[in-house]
Amino acid sequence: MPAQHPCIHSYAEYEDAYRRSVENPEQFWAEVAEPFTWRRKWDSVLKADLVGGHNEWYSGAKLNITENCLDRHLATRGNKLALIWEPNDPKTRQIRYTYRELHQQVCQFANVLLNNGVEKGDRVCLYMPMIPQLAIAVLACARIGAVHSVIFAGFSATAIADRVNDAQATVVLTSDGLNRGPKQIPVKRVVDEALESCPSVRRVIVVEHLGWPVHMQEGRDVWYHEEAQEASKSCPAEEMDAEDTLFILYTSGSTGKPKGVVHTTAGYMVWADYTFRNVFQVQENDVYWCTADIGWVTGHSYLLYGPLLSGASTLMFEGVPTYPDAGRFWEVIDKHGVNVFYTAPTAIRSLMATPLDNVLSYSLDSLRVLGTVGEPINEEAWHWYHTHVGKERCPIVDTWWQTETGGIMISGLAGISPLKPAHAGQPLPGVQPVLLTQEGQEIEGNGQEGYLAIKFPWPGIIRTTYGDHERARQTYFGPYPGYYFTGDGARRDEDGLYRIIGRVDDVINVSGHRFGTAEIENAINQNPHVVESAVVGYPHDVKGQGIYAFVICREPVGKTDAGQVEASIIETIVAEIGKIAKPDKIQLVSGLPKTRSGKIMRRILRKVAEGETSNLGDITTLLDPGVVEEIIQGKK
Repeated sequence: MPAQHPCIHSYAEYEDAYRRSVENPEQFWAEVAEPFTWRRKWDSVLKADLVGGHNEWYSGAKLNITENCLDRHLATRGNKLALIWEPNDPKTRQIRYTYRELHQQVCQFANVLLNNGVEKGDRVCLYMPMIPQLAIAVLACARIGAVHSVIFAGFSATAIADRVNDAQATVVLTSDGLNRGPKQIPVKRVVDEALESCPSVRRVIVVEHLGWPVHMQEGRDVWYHEEAQEASKSCPAEEMDAEDTLFILYTSGSTGKPKGVVHTTAGYMVWADYTFRNVFQVQENDVYWCTADIGWVTGHSYLLYGPLLSGASTLMFEGVPTYPDAGRFWEVIDKHGVNVFYTAPTAIRSLMATPLDNVLSYSLDSLRVLGTVGEPINEEAWHWYHTHVGKERCPIVDTWWQTETGGIMISGLAGISPLKPAHAGQPLPGVQPVLLTQEGQEIEGNGQEGYLAIKFPWPGIIRTTYGDHERARQTYFGPYPGYYFTGDGARRDEDGLYRIIGRVDDVINVSGHRFGTAEIENAINQNPHVVESAVVGYPHDVKGQGIYAFVICREPVGKTDAGQVEASIIETIVAEIGKIAKPDKIQLVSGLPKTRSGKIMRRILRKVAEGETSNLGDITTLLDPGVVEEIIQGKK
């Protein structure tokens, strides 16, 4: 048997683990890391620097994360299900891989990459549907020491090009097309358009999924199935340094340019495994399902790496919650006997809006643990989820974390911690949260609200932003030196439980996907009709936050033409970023509320978008106070 990992089984054990993680972090994390397969042990557990943002874990250690995801399970779990793939169409055959079969598939894909010139340290971008080959390809990159950067297969060609060029990727992995509910999308065509402006890419490997004819550029494009015929199913794992980059994942910032969050090998591995194991309390024979796309960090940490490191059976779903009907999630749970289910509040709210029969038609008696991720869950959705999905017997872990944290930071532990609707709960061992005033003073005691920051490094902490460490330092470590600044506001209630109350910077959280307001404004401003725009978030019943755009046009627009102009603006956003960034509301305005120095007062626009115009504060200091009344009337 592989060495046993420490796992918390009671609240007293949680309190003990938390105390040890704070009193002697290095000893605590050395014990947690001990059972993994290491080629060479570490010289030091932690080199901490929360001022410059240079934090290193397990320095000097050598390992490969895929040996810990796959190889070390083969002797004891070789025939256990590792990956279950549920297709978009329930009539299509599911695919299942045991740990032994998945190991072979990953080795074969790794050899295809090697045969196509991919070397250790090369960046490989993946723009693929939620098919098994996406999971396999991610692990194949890690197997040979290539850096994977998964791009969600809903982004536009322009957004792909930005990410490929920033990473200077040499290889792109894609497919002929993808299924998303009733729609089929020509993925390869989008990649071809993107690569017209990506000189670093010399090879595109295409996985056949829909059987569509696609344009293959000679000398650059190859079919995976043809390459795999020549490839062996065994491939030794490349030895990696603890701090070698494992992946880059692009996330929206408050400036227009996406930033490449970098996670390295050893610390991320330890954190993904430890948090998965303890938050979800997954048992040996459980089927675990995280509904996230691998294009987001949740898919990395809790569909792929966390479950496989722990030797769990993980389910991957190609489709959407409402296809072919709004009972699809519940049908999949019953079909596969899912025990642990992890999804987004957005999905729950969208399903709440459909007839209750969609959920009541299924037994859901296999479920033991429910979880939510991506944004805080509101109380109404929490109660619906708890009552109708969990049948009032399944604990809900409401997990708070970020792309930059690598894994879950604040959450209940299933069946162990006190739960309170809409509260993330308590910090995991190793996480030392504080509330700060705007000036950076720590706020003591319970029943307090402030800016959420973390005052000690944890193994999954962001290492840098790719190619631009200064950006990482300024964003996360600069605002309050000595702390990692989350950008979120939070409340610590009377019992010491944390409740996240939203972003304090110009980032909108739409259905768990973060968009910088600047990024959307930059896209809108590309439109030939537009002079200037300002974008804010506002409460949205389904998505959590919606996108509200205030737009000034070059020429006055009559009522009859407004629809065409708005449609044209939406087209521009879809082309620049993708459909997921489409505004829910566009209001054409003649001016924006600005200070005399030219700063747009988004605070005022936010209140207008929220319909709270009775308390706008002092607007007499604005350059043109009259524009505010005009915007309010225009909204009405």
